[in-house]
Amino acid sequence: MNSPKSSIQPDAATGSPHSGTGAGRDFDPVTFGPFSLRSRILQKDGLPVKLGSRAIDILRLLVDRAGEVVPKSDILAYVWAGLAVEEISLRVHIAELRKALGDGKDGARYITNIPSRGYCFVAPVRRGERNSALTEVPQTQAGAMDPSSTLPYRLDRMVGREDVLAELSARLLSERFVTLRGPGGIGKTTVAIAIAHKMWEEFEGKIHFLDLGPLKDGTLVATTVAAALGLVVHHADPTESIVSFLRDRRLLLVLDSCEHVIEDVARLAETIHREAFGISILATSRESLLVQGEHIYELVPLPGPPQGARLSAGEVLSYPAARLFAERAAAAGHRLDITDQDAEVLVDICGKLDGIALAIELAAARAGVYGLRELATLLDGRLKLEWRGRRTAPPRQQTLGATLDWSFGLIGEAERLVLQRLAIFAGSFTLQDAIAVAVEEGEPVEGAVDALEQLVAKSLLSTQPSRLSRCYRLLDATRAYALHKLSESGQVQDVARRHAEHVHRSLEAGMADSGSADPKSPALGRGSLLADARAALQWSYAHVDGDEIRVPLAGSCARLLIELNLLNEARIWSERALAVLDDRHRGGRWELELQATLGHAFMFTERNSERAEAALRRGLEIAAAIGDDANTFRLLARLNMFYRRTGDYRHLLPVALEAERVARLIGDPAGIAGAKALIGVSHHLVGNQTEAQLHLDEGVRNDAALRGAQPGHFAYSRTPQIPLARVLWLRGFPDRAVECARPLTGSGAPRDVVMHCIALCWSASLYGWIGDWTAIEAMAGRLETHAGLHGLAPYQAVAAGFRAQTMIAGGDLRGGIELLRVALPRLHADRYELYASAFVADLSRGLAELGQPSEGLAILREAIARIELAGGAFDMPELLRVRAELELRHGDLDAAEASLRSSAALADQQGALSWRLRTDMSLVRLKRKQGTRSHLEELAATYARFSEGFETADLKAARLMLNSTLV
Repeated sequence: MNSPKSSIQPDAATGSPHSGTGAGRDFDPVTFGPFSLRSRILQKDGLPVKLGSRAIDILRLLVDRAGEVVPKSDILAYVWAGLAVEEISLRVHIAELRKALGDGKDGARYITNIPSRGYCFVAPVRRGERNSALTEVPQTQAGAMDPSSTLPYRLDRMVGREDVLAELSARLLSERFVTLRGPGGIGKTTVAIAIAHKMWEEFEGKIHFLDLGPLKDGTLVATTVAAALGLVVHHADPTESIVSFLRDRRLLLVLDSCEHVIEDVARLAETIHREAFGISILATSRESLLVQGEHIYELVPLPGPPQGARLSAGEVLSYPAARLFAERAAAAGHRLDITDQDAEVLVDICGKLDGIALAIELAAARAGVYGLRELATLLDGRLKLEWRGRRTAPPRQQTLGATLDWSFGLIGEAERLVLQRLAIFAGSFTLQDAIAVAVEEGEPVEGAVDALEQLVAKSLLSTQPSRLSRCYRLLDATRAYALHKLSESGQVQDVARRHAEHVHRSLEAGMADSGSADPKSPALGRGSLLADARAALQWSYAHVDGDEIRVPLAGSCARLLIELNLLNEARIWSERALAVLDDRHRGGRWELELQATLGHAFMFTERNSERAEAALRRGLEIAAAIGDDANTFRLLARLNMFYRRTGDYRHLLPVALEAERVARLIGDPAGIAGAKALIGVSHHLVGNQTEAQLHLDEGVRNDAALRGAQPGHFAYSRTPQIPLARVLWLRGFPDRAVECARPLTGSGAPRDVVMHCIALCWSASLYGWIGDWTAIEAMAGRLETHAGLHGLAPYQAVAAGFRAQTMIAGGDLRGGIELLRVALPRLHADRYELYASAFVADLSRGLAELGQPSEGLAILREAIARIELAGGAFDMPELLRVRAELELRHGDLDAAEASLRSSAALADQQGALSWRLRTDMSLVRLKRKQGTRSHLEELAATYARFSEGFETADLKAARLMLNSTLV
């Protein structure tokens, strides 16, 4: 709440000083030092000082209570009325104020901070005095002036344009001639009206607002201006009379909706600006006036929440586009209780409305009728173009369709034709893209380029910054309108075919570029093709005219979908294309792409089925037949991944060694480093940790080459650090293992979505060996969320398994066992055995703890037999040790000792010192059961081989065992 001592009053309707005119009239003009502050204008030595609206409000309050310590809470309540704002925002704006005032320079002091209390304005303030550059009508006259009697009605509250008003006001004072440019419906008139009201006192009520929209004849522009100024017109062109009248005056002339009479407005405005130095001109138009003295202010769409972001309702409503939607819905009688569940839908709605104020208002008015989800669906069609807005709005602004009709009527036939053809683009496009699609064979390219420039100039096309080249985009409503016009013209199928062919050519060219590890490769821009790739696929499979291009298009799109980790889409389109495969493409590069994509996608979205393996094998067969080494490596790497997941480890090394041979044949550094990673992880899983470390260390040394590989490169995402962390633990280096794993789940996490899941899984297993169950629980939660977000269903079962491990370790045996009884069958059904053995071991231990050792032992023996049949595994020493513990519980000491002896021998053979330490501790416990104190020397010798990790769970337990036995 504002202090009762302050004379400043917030706007009655909103409680905010930003949106009303009352705050300006209630503030007494003051001067301090070289500064003059009047209403919301700060000047220094007669020249305007640029300040944001929040900073101006803070200054007004502090100056009004000069010499008094103003609590921070008072400032926050006044400047951010009704909003929850962090104190950091206040400090930022105070810093802005001090910089603008030159606080502290040459001994000048204006604002001081009183610790724990607030801020105080300490400079002498002279009230009611004027700088020579500031003149005003007497107070009695100014007080009687009412902007509402001569200006259009101003909205009680304008959302998201506060900074625009502040900057535009300052620019009008310093530059005098500003054109507010932007597409139809973006809010140019609303901002212009607000500026007129805001600057009412600055111009002492001398503001003329002219709506030129109704004019049909451009020659009437000068006459209309003359009439507004009260001049008697005696001849056809009153320009000279207007200039003579304005030459010695100071006023603001607002010329609204200039685009349809732009030539006449341009001539008159340029003449006034050149010859009448006291006149400020604000024009609103969908294109620039292109005259001397004009300064352009581009009114951009209202910022909306980023698409695809998972935000809370409060976070979404902090964006102006979403806030305007909610407020206009409430004004229409539909108070929306936006929940976190609704937030995602509101984000989608804001994206479809492109931040266009008129579109947001029209849609919001129907929120109560349809509900958010239905409204989001309706926005995909043309219906939104016909929704009506305020009856009192000019006809051209009552519907989006009318607004676009207005713009469409102002462009030439060539521009209309190009606009309709460009509407086929679902996303952004470059000049070359536009030429390829908008120009028919035999048509001049120059005409399309000129039309494109005019569409940008007239705000029917928006431009987007790009590192690669300038990009263009149609706003969603404009695109819907132009597509309808294209359909009416009968050209839509021809244009759609050219579009699909162009998308295919672009993706095909990018496939060659993506084989490079050069970070400057054009492959970086391939993601921008996604929307158009989807649109082209949909068209080609829905229309007979797309028959010729279906398979090649799906093949080129498949690579893109894999690069972007859209695996479900990749699987669907690959299956559809393979279903229509004919002799032209069978055994060729496009079947190769489709089979490779299908096998990869099946692995991660559904199951590691025979069909996935068959697709990968078929792709490999085609790659070998046509001599495609890069795809041969890619498919060998995917097969290696397949056998890892299925637990069929006997195939790992042959596949990895063949991949290394191919990589050396290609001679690519990233490929060779990737091959080392494949060989290393293969050695690790089959149980040869010494060789694994050698190859993985070599891969890490060449990691720079791997990190430079872009999506689509044949060795992309081979990350040696992921398996190396586990190998280091097994080899007896727990501290180095943690150091290696830590970046994998933090800022250094793999960019690739699938590899990110793998990093979480392998890191969680490492932390399980170390005994950090808090870390595992956090990783399991992240894995479940990440896998669910990207449709990687098998990883959700793995996440459940890790969560069950933490429950069992924490004493919740029944809960953990129940969860494992659900997760393990899912993993077995998916043939996803990589993590199953560890989960089986935990299930067996949990059952034994519950007094069911026989059932636990039976489950574990079955798992061990299955692994032995597949050629063994890295964790076989641990499984044998756990089997021994259960046999010991069962009372079969001889069997337990045999299992432990086998475990110790296998751990030594594998070079797995950490497994050996666990087995030695179990042997000590067994010998105690047998009534002896033997095997202590062996445990001590194993413990002595460690050089680090002494605070990890196993080493602490071993040390405790040795110390207690020695006492």
